[in-house]
Amino acid sequence: MLIVHHLNNSRSQRILWLLEELSIPYALQTYQRNPQTNLAPPELKAINALGKSPVLQDGERTLIESAAIIDYVIRRHGQGALQPGPGSDAYDDYVQWLHFAEGSAMLPLMLNLYVGRLGPAGAPLQPRIDSEVANYLGYLDTALSNRDYLLGDELSAADIQMSFIGEIARAQGKLGPYPHLAAWVKRLQARPAYQAALKKGGPYSFAA
Repeated sequence: MLIVHHLNNSRSQRILWLLEELSIPYALQTYQRNPQTNLAPPELKAINALGKSPVLQDGERTLIESAAIIDYVIRRHGQGALQPGPGSDAYDDYVQWLHFAEGSAMLPLMLNLYVGRLGPAGAPLQPRIDSEVANYLGYLDTALSNRDYLLGDELSAADIQMSFIGEIARAQGKLGPYPHLAAWVKRLQARPAYQAALKKGGPYSFAA
């Protein structure tokens, strides 16, 4: 059976959601952040030397990185569900969105979080960060302006991977100018599988 090592308020929530969408049985090992530092507990390092989540164990295999885990689960256990056919143009778009989440969109949002903690010392960087956040969120909002999901009318694992971007942006109060993006986040979080993952994963500050 698959084992998910899940840290509260982290990217691993979307792995639980993926497995719920696919109706794949899994065991759950949960970890709580330190309330003072917000860091993961040292126990996670016994599973992943980086001390990060998500981590997926499948027999003797241990995988990290959300996009890699999503790809692995769909190929090995999902019979190709939640992704377009590999020979299609839509598949190329799908792969692009899978990597866009962490390769491009997450960096300015994380910089906004960390630089904001510096107070006045971070002020010189803030205009550039705000510009980049607006650039990526605007791009995503435009992509969703005429469709319910990133690839069209049906949910794909690209939406699951990208969901954390929308959730973090909302938590930072950034979604006001982006109505299509805000509606997409609400649409995702209303799905029964998303709600089932919340119940299993425990409190999640980035949910509606």
